[in-house]
Amino acid sequence: MAEKRAATARRVSALLTAVLAGGLMTACSGGSNGGAGPGGQVNLVMWMGYTPPPPPSQGAEYESLKRIIAQFTRLHPKIHIQLEYVNNDLALQKVTTALQAGTQPDISYQYGTNMPALSGTSQVVNLTSIVSRPGWGWNDFVPGERDVATVRGKVLGVPALVDNLAVVYDKTLFAQHHLALPSPGWTWSQLAADAKAITDPAHKIFGLTFPSDGSETTVWQYEAMFWEAGGHLLNPAGTKVAFDSPAGVQALSLLRQMQADHSLYLDFHPNAGRSETLFNSGKLGMIITGPWDLATFPNVKYGVQIMPSWAPGGSHQSISGPDNWVVFNNGSARVKASLEFLRYLTTPSVLLQNSMATGDLPTRLSVQHLAGFSQFNVRYPGAGVFAANLANVVQARPQIKQYPTISAALGRGIVAALLGQQSPAAALSAAAQQGNTALATGG
Repeated sequence: MAEKRAATARRVSALLTAVLAGGLMTACSGGSNGGAGPGGQVNLVMWMGYTPPPPPSQGAEYESLKRIIAQFTRLHPKIHIQLEYVNNDLALQKVTTALQAGTQPDISYQYGTNMPALSGTSQVVNLTSIVSRPGWGWNDFVPGERDVATVRGKVLGVPALVDNLAVVYDKTLFAQHHLALPSPGWTWSQLAADAKAITDPAHKIFGLTFPSDGSETTVWQYEAMFWEAGGHLLNPAGTKVAFDSPAGVQALSLLRQMQADHSLYLDFHPNAGRSETLFNSGKLGMIITGPWDLATFPNVKYGVQIMPSWAPGGSHQSISGPDNWVVFNNGSARVKASLEFLRYLTTPSVLLQNSMATGDLPTRLSVQHLAGFSQFNVRYPGAGVFAANLANVVQARPQIKQYPTISAALGRGIVAALLGQQSPAAALSAAAQQGNTALATGG
């Protein structure tokens, strides 16, 4: 993938949020012709974070997008799309500056966590009625994708990338300990038992790793666990946090139990690749990660299985961090052309083409039913399980500006419990108080 999504502590800065919420300078509307040039020619600027080659091994997404644009241009010769590279980590900051100067692009790749901040400007095109039209197939995108593209009931983005979490396990270690390989119906108690059986403190072999720096990576993995237990981050009205619940305690207690019996490796620097190195070295039985990591395991005979449930037949929910293509209003002709391209870019056949070229999961569920999709898992071993696991992405983190503050409090609470500084219940209660303060004060 173009980025390591397990390391996405994507914090929306208070400064940028304030600037956007406070209103931006109105950009030019493109004139009376709506942004079209002579003869109806429309020139679009598209910001994306795909790294152009060299080296070729790092340019798959870029080259795929170029091919798709060339195909589109042959079908729509009056629409020209100029690609410009903008680091995804800086995309919100760059577009904020551009909006103030009236130089915003027509289409920009934006992290899903940027959407609440971007919702504060009228230059972002409201797509709510557009995506409900025939031909868009909005419900073909998984619920988690649609939720991330939506802020306060308005659809403001088209899904650009989707992922999810599953368990990647070392088949060799499982065989050495005479353990049955994880099945689709496995449970957290089975995972914990397998992790304990694999653990060998004398040789520094651990059953499972968990990111423990308190960042969004920590919270991200925990959220999937407690969603499966029936928990929610917020109450239905969105006025109070709700993770200090029996479901929240259940999930955190299991992690604390695994830490106490030494089967859980606490990774305090999850961005440094230490857990991946351990897994490649045969020192780690399981790692919860996404499809982006599969290519980093050349030394492991691995398998991939969906997240466990808390009870047989229970929920196997996963979590995703979808990103979006956002359209900016530079005149009616340019908006229309932008939407025409995004509709083409997200058609099932084009998404399949892109997935086969890059290894990225298709953002639409229907792609998995196309002829030829069976080769996806052949070309990218294990990726097919992640694709099927998109059916378990049924909710998303709340798209509110207070989420980074709530997440930071929850992350600190999770780490405090893992280190035995507080009981799981006490740690979640303290985090909830901080989260509720953020909700009450708007910060």
